[in-house]
Amino acid sequence: MDRISKEIQNRLLEMQDTEYGDFNAKIIPNIPRESIIGVRSPELKKLVAEYKGRDMSGFLAALPHKYIEESYIHAQLINAMKDFDECMRETERFLPFIDNWETCDSLAPKVFKKNKPVLLQKSAQWRGSDHTYTIRFGIGVLMRYFLDDDFAVEYAEAAASVISEEYYVNMMIAWYFATALAKHYDEVLPFIEKHRLGKWTHNKTIQKAVESYRVSDEHKTYLSTLKIA
Repeated sequence: MDRISKEIQNRLLEMQDTEYGDFNAKIIPNIPRESIIGVRSPELKKLVAEYKGRDMSGFLAALPHKYIEESYIHAQLINAMKDFDECMRETERFLPFIDNWETCDSLAPKVFKKNKPVLLQKSAQWRGSDHTYTIRFGIGVLMRYFLDDDFAVEYAEAAASVISEEYYVNMMIAWYFATALAKHYDEVLPFIEKHRLGKWTHNKTIQKAVESYRVSDEHKTYLSTLKIA
């Protein structure tokens, strides 16, 4: 372990909040409790700010990390990168080591917006992976970067085409379609009306859309009639 990696680990252990660690263990049940130190978000963000701008190559290469908090810092360092190619390289090096939804969803580099064509190709590759959180990330990319002005129905087709028995993949598909319904209701509604998603994902999409403040009451009422018993 390089000096900065050891330093960060020691700093995290000094900030430990056991009760908060217990709470995180409940909402991220698929990783061992001993992999969670228990550091609250404001403290983590301060630590990230301290290390931005420093040479973090040793820390970024120290994979896999022992603690989820180290993975959070890793994701934030990638998010802050300003060079697209460097950011993509570090993202692809990191993805195979992501083992939980929280780390996966915290990875959202701003620089990805600068090269949408390459990002779209990479998203397809990630969605074709056999690694749960790489697939989840690939679907998340469609949701984060391709649901606004540059939305196309073919992107929703891509999300719907992902077939998985993994809970964390199907939850992301549901999240994608609930968000898509909020932003592009008319274009996305046929995916629900024609039962293009698996039963669980279909019903979870409707549940999330009905819970969203961005979906109109009229649309919520109709979506509720489309649940599969």
